[in-house]
Amino acid sequence: MTESMLKKLRRISIHDHVQPGKPEDPKLIQEWQATGVRFAASGGRLEATYYAALEKLLTCIVPLNGSEPILQEGGIYLGCWLESTGTINAELLSRLIPSVSETTYLAFARHQREDGLLPYKLTENGPSFRQIQLVTPLARSVWNHYQLHGKNRSFLKTMYKAMVQYDEWISTYRNTRGTGCVEAFSTFDTGHDLSPRFWHVPDTPYMNDAASCHPDSPVLPFLAPDLTANIYCQRMYLSRMAEELGEPGGEWQAKAEASLESLFRYCYDEEELFYYDRDLNDELVRVQSDVLLRVMACEVGDRELFDNMLRRYLLNTSKFFARYPFTSISMDDPRFDPFSSYNSWGGASNFLSLIRAPHAFEYHHRYVELTWVLQPILSSLSKAKRFAQALSPWIGEEGFTETYSPSILCLLDYVERLCGIIPIGADQLWFTGLLPVDMDHGEEVASHTAYSRTVNGLHFELVNTPERVTVYQDGSILMEGPAGIRFITDRSGQLEGLIGMSAHPIEGELTYLGETLPIRIKGNELQRYTEGSLETERDIGIIYPSYR
Repeated sequence: MTESMLKKLRRISIHDHVQPGKPEDPKLIQEWQATGVRFAASGGRLEATYYAALEKLLTCIVPLNGSEPILQEGGIYLGCWLESTGTINAELLSRLIPSVSETTYLAFARHQREDGLLPYKLTENGPSFRQIQLVTPLARSVWNHYQLHGKNRSFLKTMYKAMVQYDEWISTYRNTRGTGCVEAFSTFDTGHDLSPRFWHVPDTPYMNDAASCHPDSPVLPFLAPDLTANIYCQRMYLSRMAEELGEPGGEWQAKAEASLESLFRYCYDEEELFYYDRDLNDELVRVQSDVLLRVMACEVGDRELFDNMLRRYLLNTSKFFARYPFTSISMDDPRFDPFSSYNSWGGASNFLSLIRAPHAFEYHHRYVELTWVLQPILSSLSKAKRFAQALSPWIGEEGFTETYSPSILCLLDYVERLCGIIPIGADQLWFTGLLPVDMDHGEEVASHTAYSRTVNGLHFELVNTPERVTVYQDGSILMEGPAGIRFITDRSGQLEGLIGMSAHPIEGELTYLGETLPIRIKGNELQRYTEGSLETERDIGIIYPSYR
């Protein structure tokens, strides 16, 4: 079956699946082809849905006001939002069509206001500055793009300058209570439409001025944990950028630590292990929402803290671990609303949460636990017809709107994380040997898969069967082993280590460059490969789902 999947992969032509609909499409397709990315699957509908997603993705990449094409949100959202399209969406797209990601990042810097405020969105009508709308740290997305694509210092310098000025604006106008936390003046500052977190709070800042809080509000401004965590993480990456550009990074490090101290001092409940807004009356706004996952994705806290969050909340089926996770409000909250037929962060599982989640898990090496999120979502997406903004957490049906770039990119990203080839940072590749599980009614998603990617002129192919994972380099077998492991290599394909990707130990034989050695690896265990042998470097065990 391995050879037949390889033949199928090599026969695939993007042009057979995607027909250009706009003048810029041939150039974008050519750039995709240059990455060498192709995906094949036998059985089920995943392969067909994958290429339908690619075709829909191209409709979300369009020029604005005569500019080079940038990524847009899609669906009813005509424009590019800083909280999503300009950060996490572009970060995922960077592995597939990097020129569009770079143009998207630079568009925000180009439209920055003189006082340092970045637009919260870009549309055909120009930049908008009505609110801040922060979630994924821009600096992290920019840094990852910089690392992946040759370390373009001119790009980094431009973005660094813009983000320094933006940090000054935030410090000046969103710290009115002097706590060091970043304050929310409205619902839309965090993009939490219809969330009970912001009931009885206006959707936009006072007089639609991002620097003004409603003077008659009995509760505003909120000391917002997700906004504060965003700026903490932003400053950590600005420290890296400063040093990369030959400047001292210590000042940014100190500012980041101050943000972190404020976050824990004002927004963290040690007994409940949760992050809450603190209102004007010094009361915690006790709504358990996806704020938790947002803070974790900003690299806050150590693995012990994250593990506790997994046990108590993220993998708890009475909290956020729905059949199709993650819900936007804890399921045991009486205000929880599971309906996904409208734009709501009041309960439904939103695709923006799903594309933000992997960083939180992988930052703490919780790779196996992440697969329990990937599997049901891929099962749902394999049947998708519309690529909606949200899913029903109960039955996985697509909800509000269509051709929504976060859900499109979610499919492409989750395929790559589960059974594909991912470039990591400046010098690493991951080859993952898993298959989609038939989660829904036993309906097959994909019985075998194959994936390819070209890196630094070398063409890699990965074939997954229920028993084996095989990696090819320029047409010849490079390495193979039992299913359920992840190979870590450098960009030339030289083996550096293995990660166990299954809840049960994986045993068998690893073949690399013609030599064979026995392996046994547990879930989440990292084994380093040196001089023909494997040695355990990290073994953190597994956090299992809870049903309390």
